[in-house]
Amino acid sequence: MKHAVIIVAVVMFSSSVFADEFVSPDIKVEAVRLNESIIIDGLLTETVWKNGNAVDCFLQRDPNEGEQPTEQTEVRVIYDNDAIYVGAVMFDSSPDSIVARLGRRDARLSSDQFCLYIDPYYDKRSGFFFAINPAGTISDGVLLNDDWDDDSWDGIWEGKACITDRGWSAEMRIPYSQLRFHKKDKYTWGINFSRTIQRKNEEVFVTFTPKDGSGFVSRFVDLVGIEKISPSRQIEVLPYVRSKAEYTNPEAGDPFNDGSLYTPAMGADIKIGLSSNLTLDATVNPDFGQVEVDPAVVNLSDVETYFSEKRPFFIEGSSIFRFGRGGARSFYGLNWAGPSFFYSRRIGRAPQGSLPDDYDYSKTPEGTRILGAGKLSGKIGDMSVGMLHAVTAKEYGEIEYDGTRSKHEIEPLTYYGVYRGLKEFDESRHGLGFLSTVAARRFDDPSLQDEFNSGAYVFGIDGWTFLDSSKTWVVTGWAGMSHVRANANRMADLQQSSRHYFQRPDVDHVSLDTTATSMTGYAGRVWLNKQKGNVLFNAAFGFITPKFDVNDVGFMWRTDQINGHVIGGYKWVKPGLFTRHAELHFALFGSTDFGGNPIWSGFFHMGYLKLLNYYNIDWMYAYNPESYSNRLTRGGPLSKNPAGWEGGLNISSDNRKPWVMSIGGHGGDYGKTKYWNIYGSIEWKPVSNISFSISPRYSSDNDYAQYVDTWEDPLATETYGKRYVFASIKYRQLSAGIRLNWTFTPKLSLQLYAQPLISSGDYYDFKELARAGEYEFLTYGENGSTYSPDTFTADPDGSGEAEPMEIGNPDFNYKSLRGNVVLRWEYMPGSTLYLVWTQSRSHEEEIGNFQFSKSLDRLWNAEVDNIFMIKVAYWLNL
Repeated sequence: MKHAVIIVAVVMFSSSVFADEFVSPDIKVEAVRLNESIIIDGLLTETVWKNGNAVDCFLQRDPNEGEQPTEQTEVRVIYDNDAIYVGAVMFDSSPDSIVARLGRRDARLSSDQFCLYIDPYYDKRSGFFFAINPAGTISDGVLLNDDWDDDSWDGIWEGKACITDRGWSAEMRIPYSQLRFHKKDKYTWGINFSRTIQRKNEEVFVTFTPKDGSGFVSRFVDLVGIEKISPSRQIEVLPYVRSKAEYTNPEAGDPFNDGSLYTPAMGADIKIGLSSNLTLDATVNPDFGQVEVDPAVVNLSDVETYFSEKRPFFIEGSSIFRFGRGGARSFYGLNWAGPSFFYSRRIGRAPQGSLPDDYDYSKTPEGTRILGAGKLSGKIGDMSVGMLHAVTAKEYGEIEYDGTRSKHEIEPLTYYGVYRGLKEFDESRHGLGFLSTVAARRFDDPSLQDEFNSGAYVFGIDGWTFLDSSKTWVVTGWAGMSHVRANANRMADLQQSSRHYFQRPDVDHVSLDTTATSMTGYAGRVWLNKQKGNVLFNAAFGFITPKFDVNDVGFMWRTDQINGHVIGGYKWVKPGLFTRHAELHFALFGSTDFGGNPIWSGFFHMGYLKLLNYYNIDWMYAYNPESYSNRLTRGGPLSKNPAGWEGGLNISSDNRKPWVMSIGGHGGDYGKTKYWNIYGSIEWKPVSNISFSISPRYSSDNDYAQYVDTWEDPLATETYGKRYVFASIKYRQLSAGIRLNWTFTPKLSLQLYAQPLISSGDYYDFKELARAGEYEFLTYGENGSTYSPDTFTADPDGSGEAEPMEIGNPDFNYKSLRGNVVLRWEYMPGSTLYLVWTQSRSHEEEIGNFQFSKSLDRLWNAEVDNIFMIKVAYWLNL
């Protein structure tokens, strides 16, 4: 206890010792009203750019924090009734050494760059950023939670750059319609500027976050001088026309598909500025076809694979729907199954209903049509608000059986709603918000009530509070409740799903209720985080009750968990003999279920080094003592998790160089289960507008107990009347991500992505769990049991009373190649032309051997599916 008090005292004292060394300069940036026309060409030849209101008080953040820049930068701000303009001159003593890489919009390039950050709400927590590099490549996004940014938002603005004999210069024109602010007679906004000199790894700001501190937007200096502007209430319409041609390889005689399918489409997105701080987005017959393909995965677990959102309508403005992530800058979760209350890929997903069991041919849509969707977002006073509404159509699948066709509803008409509000107090020192989601379905086909929830409702509150005036310590948390309704058959299936496993026979804190028609659950999480100083500290506690479920609109993979951790560490932010930056973290964590069973715990360590030559090294190590698993038997009794360890190491090179490389590995040993994988990447940048990268990965997993299936048998008294069958598996996987980015102009680019994958699973030593609560197995073919590798049949007691089990052959060898080519041309601001070619091929066999050369041959000769798409969108500013 004495040592614990000393540790807490040291951590608390460090908040005063390591106060911010660099304070924002006491300056104001004055905007000058424009009285002449400006051509946005990056040259800064107009008279207004010659005024004396230049901002030149930059300081280094990297490599030498707080020192004067090695090159001078001057920035001026002007405005008119419609837009704000920024002109910047980046002087350079070696103009021929300026790094000007050309890339598509929002590409993360190793290049010189100038960036404007602006907080028009003046809430010292949120805002926008607009960046441009010497080649004219632009990027933009939103600022949130004082420290974070999100580049998924794309504004409609102009930016040009020009390299001169004195360095380079840039001009920006940002319409007020792209910003959000409260209407006033005179405005004070927060503003900041940064410049990157890539060859020196130098980054300078007017004001910046110290390396041992936190807070970015709250440090901005004031932008003054803007007054008497009358921005109009903008109405933007983005109609589109799309045509898609699919050439596939259906089964011979398929009456629904002759190998070619043509699907034209048209629709429109509409944006209406209800006021200067509130925007309505609506869409009619939206095109939610993905330009990028999802990666191929082989999932041997009992949980759903998570895929990132790629559809523009849902990506733009998504930050307003972030829940439970305010105030603190670090949200660790060691073995925490944290739910996402809103997972936008639920909307428009593939139909989830089933077709009749017997049919010769079938046809189902790839996704559910979204009849309409709309979003309202912005601020009302000090409260951020957001609402999203979407209605998806009934969808039908068609089958043909014995020459007769029939149509079956496989997805009901569904309404999705998301409601968000967040109010900040005392200059964002405190926050309190809520988020609610709704999914409501109408069943015209009563049989679908056995497969879908009729309604799902989630409500949560979140917030934060800083505990001291320096904003060093912050408590952040959230709490939520879910309520799901369905008929008894559907509710029984939900209770037995992999998220809940209420059918577990050896627990008394949950039980399967086959008469229930609703389910209500609760969850919550609270963090204590130290934001500033070299000493690091983070602690958290959370719980998810067994009946909590958000999967109709959100994403989660496990319930029945009580989890907590304590993390401490130290970081060195000043260059030393070998490093520019270093961090060490140490943690203790643990999880139990609501029955008190320890389901995972351990010690965790991770570290990070940035060397003087800008190489990066990071590593991790964890030790996990013996615990229990309530998931290994897929709804059966508890089993043991054997004690073990895992570790990893990654090394990456200086990203400024033409060749950028990284290599790493990860492995673990848990008794009879051992695994390892090795991965790497090579990026080649031969010229300023082309980059090529390949990221191979090889995995080897020797799992002693891979779940196979469950058989009823009253003789299996040690495992509650069921036999839980497992096998050892040799799993091997080789994959690679291959990318080519070729940018012709800042508005015209070509991207190629390909992902080859070869995987195999060799199942052997079939066995059953010997007794509940242990990690002991009876291997078939031993101790009186029998197993036939020819028929894949096992008999647990040989000639005894137990019935033999036909296990089948679960071995697999799966190969796939998928990729696409995308030509993107922004032919006018906000107007884009896409030409997309997507190709996929795959092959699968019931063999467990990893055969590299044969797999490549089979993959090369596999049937190919090709999809071609052209889409044209035209932006109208009404």
